[in-house]
Parts: sequence; C-alpha cells; structure tokens
Amino acid sequence: MRLAIISVSNKGQELAIDLKEKLDLDSTIIRCDLYHKNVKKYFPLLFSEYDGIIAIMASGILIRSIAGLIKSKVTDPAVLNIDDNGRFVISTLSGHLGGANELTNKIAALIDATSVITTSTDVNRKLGIDVLARDLYLAIDNPKEILYFNKAILEGREISLTVNPNKNFEYLFDYLNNVTLEINVSIYYSSKMNIDEILVSLDEHEMILKEKKIVVGIGCRRDKECRYIYDGVKKSLKDLNILISRVNMFASAEIKKDEKGILELSNKLNIPVSFVEIDKLKLFESNDISKSEFVKSKFGIYGVCEPSALIMAGFDSRLIYKKTSYDGVTIAIAISN
Repeated sequence: MRLAIISVSNKGQELAIDLKEKLDLDSTIIRCDLYHKNVKKYFPLLFSEYDGIIAIMASGILIRSIAGLIKSKVTDPAVLNIDDNGRFVISTLSGHLGGANELTNKIAALIDATSVITTSTDVNRKLGIDVLARDLYLAIDNPKEILYFNKAILEGREISLTVNPNKNFEYLFDYLNNVTLEINVSIYYSSKMNIDEILVSLDEHEMILKEKKIVVGIGCRRDKECRYIYDGVKKSLKDLNILISRVNMFASAEIKKDEKGILELSNKLNIPVSFVEIDKLKLFESNDISKSEFVKSKFGIYGVCEPSALIMAGFDSRLIYKKTSYDGVTIAIAISN
C-alpha cells in the first residue's frame, strides 16, 4: 500500500513523523510519504497518487478538503482521520474496497489509539461481499450490486457462489471456514464458469468476482535450498493473509533459471515460474522498487524480485509486498490491476 500522511499542526506533524517510522518497517507498506499544511494544494495529488491517506487534522478540515474529490468506492483511496493527540483513528472513506477499515485497525494498534469503524456490515459482525473480494484479491465486475448483496447479508439471506469444478478454490473455502464475520452462502459448481471467476447471485441479481493475478517475485543466493526459499514465501504470504493456493505465478530473473531451489518449489507447489529477460529488467522503471548497487554491479540490474514480480503481473500492476530478505532469499509480491 502506498500511503501519504498529511498534517496541519506542529503536534500533528510530530505524530506523522513517529507513525512513518513505524510504517516504514512494514513490508506491506510500499511507500510512506509525509505532507504538511497546504491541504488544498496537496489533497488532489494525494487522491491520484496514493492508495491510502492518513489525515491528522480536525474532521471538518478533512471533509471540506476531500468533498469535491470523491468519485467512487471502487477508485477512491482509503482515507483515515486522526486527531492531533492520536487518541482516535477513524475510517472515513473506502472502508472496504479501499482498505480503510483494515488500515484503521493497523494504525490504531501502532499508536495505541481507539479505532472507529462505522460500516454497517462491520458493526453488525457480517462479512460484506466487498470485504470478501478485497481479502481474496478479487476484482468486482459490477460494483453497483454491492449494496444489494450486503443488505441481503445483513438480513441473513443466503448468497450463492458458483465456481468452475476444475479449479482449485481452496483459498475461498478456507477463507469462508475461518473468517470470524458471518455470511450465509451455498457453493455451486458449473463447468460454464470461467476458471478464474466466482459468480455471486441472489434472486435476479448477479456479480462476477475475478481473480487478480498474484505474482511472487523471488531472488536468492546461488544454490539456495528449496526449503529456505519456501520459508520466505510462506512468511511473506502470511503477512498478507494469502494462502499459497491463491498464488498464480512465481517470477525471477533469467540469471536464476537454473536455480534448483526455485524450480523445485515450483514443481512442489504446482505453481508456474517465469524467468524475466535481463534486458527487460534493465529497461523496467517504477518509483516503488528499491535499488541495490550490489546487484547492479554484479548483474547489471538494480533488483530481481520486485521488477520480476511487477513485469509478470502485467501492465499497471502494483506491489503489495516490498522486497524483504529472509536468510539469503528476497521476496516481493505484485498484483495485477
């Protein structure tokens, strides 16, 4: 997640600096930038450039600043509101699809504050269909139907989920079995369904949830054993609450195409691996990737795991887990848009 923290007072700025230091240690936070004052100037930029905005200011200032920028629950960034004393963290905008509710709980824990969440499904301990989609990294083809399905869930009505029987949906079943929020669903199978889609239906209402492509980028020292690579992958996915069965692909640089540990892991988990050509890695540019001078001096490229994951996830993909090292293994995770 790319975050911006904006403050207006000196006290708020101090809290922003402290919070950034904590967030920079979190592998799921790809970038965290600070802004101070000039809210009219900065908010239009923040809405277009960041996944989440943490506004340390009075709620009135925040609401007046973003009112003209709000467009859709599908595209608007997560917006959080924190008071100068850091007592309350309020999920203000894009609680579900934007991830504001989840981020609110994370930030509140970091600064020992009280989280405030007001979305209906959450306060009633129900699993919103948009929460399910976000948690499982699924795109929603018809977001206008979210309100209908969430209202039905609040009323305790049964939702139908239809999937292709030839696809491993272990991640979906595991999620439904372990989630602490309530939802009443029945699972149906149809070979007419596309293999990467889930049909949600009730009465005459339907929506399609489609898998976004999740790519785990891997870098490692020469001859690194499979078990160590697997440990790094598992730890990274655990931080994101992603089951291994939800991963679509592994990726690395072509200089790693003979690494037995990576090939063995691919075979073991039945997850394909792609090795990206050095020329593509040299040409690839992104403001979100870290650059290693050591890797550059040795291989002529600035990195392996992050650019490999982004390239294989496709155009306009984004990192959801920045380069993290695990005993000679580096892992990054990207997702298609």
